[in-house]
Amino acid sequence: MDHGGHGTHELPPFTLPRGLEFSAEPFFLIGSLLALALYGWGVVRLRRRGDSWPVGRTVAFAAGIATIVLMMCTGLNDYGMVMFSVHMVQHMVISMLAPILLLLGGPVTLLLRALPTGARGSKSSPRALLVRLLHSRYLSVITHVGFTLPLFIASLYALYFTPLFDTLMETQAGHLFMMCHFLAVGLVFFWPIMGVDPGPHRPSHVMRMLLLFAGMPFHAFFGIALMMASEPMVETYAHPPASLGIDALGDQQAAGGIAWAFSEIPTVLVLVALLFQWYTSEQRQARRADRAADRNGDEELAAYNAYLASLQARGQ
Repeated sequence: MDHGGHGTHELPPFTLPRGLEFSAEPFFLIGSLLALALYGWGVVRLRRRGDSWPVGRTVAFAAGIATIVLMMCTGLNDYGMVMFSVHMVQHMVISMLAPILLLLGGPVTLLLRALPTGARGSKSSPRALLVRLLHSRYLSVITHVGFTLPLFIASLYALYFTPLFDTLMETQAGHLFMMCHFLAVGLVFFWPIMGVDPGPHRPSHVMRMLLLFAGMPFHAFFGIALMMASEPMVETYAHPPASLGIDALGDQQAAGGIAWAFSEIPTVLVLVALLFQWYTSEQRQARRADRAADRNGDEELAAYNAYLASLQARGQ
């Protein structure tokens, strides 16, 4: 199938079974399989070493990979080239749902525990290189709220409301680049907010919630703008194939409704994860405080016993 833009594709009428048929997109399929294989290797390595790894994290990561494969390696990807509404489903899932699930899987933490450390003091071992990357200035910049929030917003408005989107959709490479961009933006935006992995920036739980609520409304405003428009705003979807039997403006309004409604799903998911992380963090701090109090109590008791012993020695 020709993947050029501007509505030149001829597809059979869209139905759900056809939309979910396997339609391998090599780049995302190979990348997804490699990521899943690397994650599985890390889990197996820990188990063989006698260490445990939470099953929930494995399930979350696998679910994140599954959502990417569903969006990019089925017929949905083909229809996303000619239907704005289907493309918007891809965008929302790739940029908001898949990153959350992947981050809940803790892939960086798993690699830090599974990768070999090399010789003592080695700076070229895989684990040492990963630690250097986590502490690099580059990662510190791209995960800072001053960078992630504007990028998150620009990925909507600067892409769809300029000719950039049509330019990227003219080629398969441009389309793949755009989808990779959506995934990367979602990862760097949600990592400081609810990621379980270590990172350069880890704001307080209150600040994480504020950052979350600061970003989500822009999706709603973007969706409303699409729904309120009186004419197609993206040339790529302005002339859908007649065989689809859809109206370009109606399809755009459906895309806007998807963007507006979908922002609620990741917000709730991230909020639940944040509250759980906040609760477990408070529990850990309470246990540390109790242990510290027990140690102080033991030290005070030992000092008191020593004092009594010294008095007894003086009396003798």
